[in-house]
Amino acid sequence: MGAAPPVDAAGPTNTCGTVRIASMNWGSAEVMAAIDRFILEHGFGCDAVLVPGDTMPTFESMTASGEPDVAPEIFVNQFRDELDAAVRLGRIDYGAKVLADGSQEGFWIPQYLADAHPEIRRLSDALARPDLFQDDQGAQGVMQGCPAGWGCQIMVENLFRAAGGERKGFRLKEIASSVELDASIEAAFTARRGWIGYYWSPTGILGRYPMKKLAFDVPFDRAEWLRCTTQPECPDPKPNAWTPAEVRTLVSARLEHGAPAPASYLAHRSWTNAVVNQVLRWKDENGADGDAAALHFLRRYPSVWRAWLPAGAATRVEAAL
Repeated sequence: MGAAPPVDAAGPTNTCGTVRIASMNWGSAEVMAAIDRFILEHGFGCDAVLVPGDTMPTFESMTASGEPDVAPEIFVNQFRDELDAAVRLGRIDYGAKVLADGSQEGFWIPQYLADAHPEIRRLSDALARPDLFQDDQGAQGVMQGCPAGWGCQIMVENLFRAAGGERKGFRLKEIASSVELDASIEAAFTARRGWIGYYWSPTGILGRYPMKKLAFDVPFDRAEWLRCTTQPECPDPKPNAWTPAEVRTLVSARLEHGAPAPASYLAHRSWTNAVVNQVLRWKDENGADGDAAALHFLRRYPSVWRAWLPAGAATRVEAAL
């Protein structure tokens, strides 16, 4: 987070009791939960345990009862009012901005295409060149959509219509799953041809296949986002940008007030999309689980995690590796 690391506690014998950490069902949150468990156990002497977690049940449980103690990665935009209210009531507190540069969603093109065509910086620049974006059958003007059933499908369709995609020679391709979307990226990189479509970061795919996120042509308009961009079958979508995503750690009041050194760690530790993408790439390529990926991160990126910790805790973590 840029602030100084917390002052060291007396040592691992100065425990913080049992700390329950929600292990979410997507890659970056799963790995961070495992990192937190290792560091809280070996750096601060906590009895750290992982419990199953997903966004909605974890949000509801923490705001109602302060359980579990840690949600490593919560996208707070959709719950901002409720989370702020729970903080005011003393049930939870905000920890670190875990993704230092925020989650990134929008329309992407391969970096090799961006390098060959530096004039393509915004969505409108890409839509002016349907000839550059072909599918594996040679059809021009193909934009890959958001997987069916995902919330982003609505936003992608409305933003495509607002940008005049069809009028400019594009069609928005329906995508059945994230597997199909990833396969289309892999095929485009293998053939070194153009690709444009919806994607997000952090993911292992972006660790393997360097992509450039296109800028939007207008700044984010929250009123328009709520009025139309996020509404199914909106009749008159206007150009907009993707909502900025703030991704935070949530910490229970019990941990925040009862274990200040571990809580201070959870208020400091964050990593960038670039680091997470590489860790998730390693995880995917090695068929690893969250625990193995956490150990890989701790061994491969000491310059990142040591900055999160006071010297004594960092030494203890390093010794446990």
